[in-house]
Amino acid sequence: MSETPAEYLKGNLVLYRNKPAIVTTPGDKIEIKLATGKTVSVRPKDIELLHSGPASDFTRLPPPDESEINEVLALLEGETTTLTEVMELLYGQDSPAAALAVYELIQEGLYFTGTISSIQANTQDVITKELNRRKEKIADQEAWAAFIERVRQKNILETDHDKLQNLENVACGTSGTSRILKELGSETTPENAHQLLLDLGYWDFRNNPYIKKFGFSTNVAYPEVPGAIPDEERLDLTHLPAFAIDDEGNTDPDDAISCDNGKLWIHVADVAAIVHPDSALDWCARSQAATLYLPEKTVTMLPQKVTELFGLGLSATSPALSFGLTFKDTGEIDTFEIHPTVIHVTRISYAQAETMLEQSPLKEIYDRCLKYNDYRKANGAVQLNFPEVKIRVQDDAVQITRLPDLRSQELVSNAMLMAGEAAAMFAAKNAIPFLFTTQPAPDYTEIPEALHAPRTLAEMFAFRKYLRPGQIKSNAEPHAGLGLIAYSRVTSPIRRYVDLIAHQQLRAFLAGKPVMDEQQMVNRVGAFEAIIGNVNKLERSSNRHWTLVYLMQHPEWIGKGIIVEKRERFSIVVIPELALESRIVVSEDIQPDSEITLSVKGVDLVRQEVCFTVEKR
Repeated sequence: MSETPAEYLKGNLVLYRNKPAIVTTPGDKIEIKLATGKTVSVRPKDIELLHSGPASDFTRLPPPDESEINEVLALLEGETTTLTEVMELLYGQDSPAAALAVYELIQEGLYFTGTISSIQANTQDVITKELNRRKEKIADQEAWAAFIERVRQKNILETDHDKLQNLENVACGTSGTSRILKELGSETTPENAHQLLLDLGYWDFRNNPYIKKFGFSTNVAYPEVPGAIPDEERLDLTHLPAFAIDDEGNTDPDDAISCDNGKLWIHVADVAAIVHPDSALDWCARSQAATLYLPEKTVTMLPQKVTELFGLGLSATSPALSFGLTFKDTGEIDTFEIHPTVIHVTRISYAQAETMLEQSPLKEIYDRCLKYNDYRKANGAVQLNFPEVKIRVQDDAVQITRLPDLRSQELVSNAMLMAGEAAAMFAAKNAIPFLFTTQPAPDYTEIPEALHAPRTLAEMFAFRKYLRPGQIKSNAEPHAGLGLIAYSRVTSPIRRYVDLIAHQQLRAFLAGKPVMDEQQMVNRVGAFEAIIGNVNKLERSSNRHWTLVYLMQHPEWIGKGIIVEKRERFSIVVIPELALESRIVVSEDIQPDSEITLSVKGVDLVRQEVCFTVEKR
């Protein structure tokens, strides 16, 4: 009964888009009536004959008993058959109502499958498997519905946790779809997913979603590290007192300073002695780009064993790549030399160094650094001083310590800049392919004259907007922000990949070995820049996350804020003891650089926002 006729006749029962219809007006354009009562004009090729009819309505015979179906299936024994044969076996008639009933059985797919022109009778084994599958599907649907109800009630079970994986992915920005949020009628956004995970108690403040969001992991599979430092000729500078000055508790000391009759030595951990270009260790560092300093954990760029071998002051003597500098009376570098060395290092904190600045040799070193700083300032160096803090998480408690402005920090900062300038000058002089860090000067014609020499916090905040981004280039160009004609990062090869590349080039040149060409350098800086932006975003987002957790843990907090910018509807306030910027509504008469007292009104961990209340003055 399913053969396509030469032409359709009135009363033919047909299929249109797999739904039954009745031909009402034959012709080149055929009018059919759907079960909904709607009339549609179609082409012959758009429909398929189900029964010649005549059919006047969509009455169908009731489904047969299961025993009757089983008898027919036993007769057919899994064979392929026709619509006519199934109608006669099941209903003993050939009619539109029987055809519709059989077609429903085919569509239902349990006992019969296929098309109306070729029907397959399923075996009992197939039927049993399909019945079990349907039962499982119903059970899954019921279980999911029960789960969604528990989510609505914010009362999930531990066995529900595996169903929340996709929600975590949405919260971390690695997925854009969520069945859970869709069924709850919520927009699928990272914020909504994050909030729901908090509401469910599956996440709490201890979860830092930004690690996964920016594509990182706190569990890195590091390659093996050689067991010892390679034996090679080194300049012996162990007779010079060398000081590694760092924050209290620093675990990766990678630079130190010493002085020798007017010559300043800046020593840097010589990790390139074992981390060769394209080695497993090099690829590890390249994939990380930098050490991640998170309040809850530090994820090192290189295996910890590298720091144990090369960290300055961690052994009786330390291998280093050392930059020896002399200076002109103006403070600028006069001569420079670079050597692999062995040194004896004393590790001290910034606070300890502060008490030693009036004593030799730190006094001579500090005086030299001050003169170098004056030289840079005369060359237009931009020196902005924003509050800094150290954030640590211990036993779920957040600790925030403001870092004091110490002269010893100024000493170390300038010494490291000296090494960077000397490396850039050395590379340029010897035509070594190198990575130079550059920065164009701001356009001072765009900057209000009152901001040309920013001193207050509000002035520095305003001036910062005019700074142009730094770039890493293969040509030596000025770094306006530092006030240097040429500069390269070389003082942190343990924890920053571009510094490691510089060391690899310098070591190869000093040893008379082939150096990487410019294209190899460009490829490496491309890999670095593809990652380092997310490293910086992750550290900023993590610091803000834990700062807000700190305020949640200290709801009674009251502190000082400084207005740094006034806008139409709100102002920007900087809270020095937290190194936190926030929006706040203040009265019209409070001007930039005014100090106000703030208390916490509320914290939105999901959107990384905090609402402060201005206390009466």
